[in-house]
Amino acid sequence: MSSTTILSVPEGLKASDWRSVAAVIDHTLLKPEATADQVVRLCEEAMRFGFATAFVNPCYVALAASVLRGSGTKVGAPVGFPLGATVTPVKREEALYLLRLGAQELDMVLNVGALKSRERLLVENDIRGVVEVARDAGALVKVILETHLLTMEEKILACQLSLAAGAGFVKTATGFTGGGATVDDVALMRGVVGERAGVKASGGVRTAATLSAMLQAGANRIGTSSGVQIIKELGAEV
Repeated sequence: MSSTTILSVPEGLKASDWRSVAAVIDHTLLKPEATADQVVRLCEEAMRFGFATAFVNPCYVALAASVLRGSGTKVGAPVGFPLGATVTPVKREEALYLLRLGAQELDMVLNVGALKSRERLLVENDIRGVVEVARDAGALVKVILETHLLTMEEKILACQLSLAAGAGFVKTATGFTGGGATVDDVALMRGVVGERAGVKASGGVRTAATLSAMLQAGANRIGTSSGVQIIKELGAEV
């Protein structure tokens, strides 16, 4: 597990404190129509407000890395996005290339079809392939489960396989396949991984109230494209 993993909500974090909240937000822009100018703005916002990362599509990783260089905000990028159905060698090579471009955190999409087919070894090795590459670079891997597509048993199994493969976080959803984070799913995921991994709530987190509920349920990282609006609700001057 990466030393950069956050295993619990930082001590003293209050959902009413916008600076503390900003520090656990992955400020995200993964729309297919995202432009370079929008990515630059995202990165500037991430630095200004102290977001944990700026999460961008793979084609913009080098740009984001150049803007964020020397700041405390990391560059994040997805792997196997958004379906997770890419074959493992391709996910691994994508991860390696993104790390070379400057990515410091990788959110990889689990192979949902393989999980549902009970291909446990395939799923675990798929995750491990990305984790091994990231570990060599000192980067963090979060595994996107697409919880809304899974049964309770499958959610538990996905968390267990992610742990077995060495992932630093499990994450609810991409937000691209019709579902997102729920309090129940976050609580379940935290219950399975305990303090062995982090939990990221992503998909539909657009308000301070929703974010607070996710933190209370056990999330310690929040993925959202509404980060600026949320911290504005909490008193940040935007």
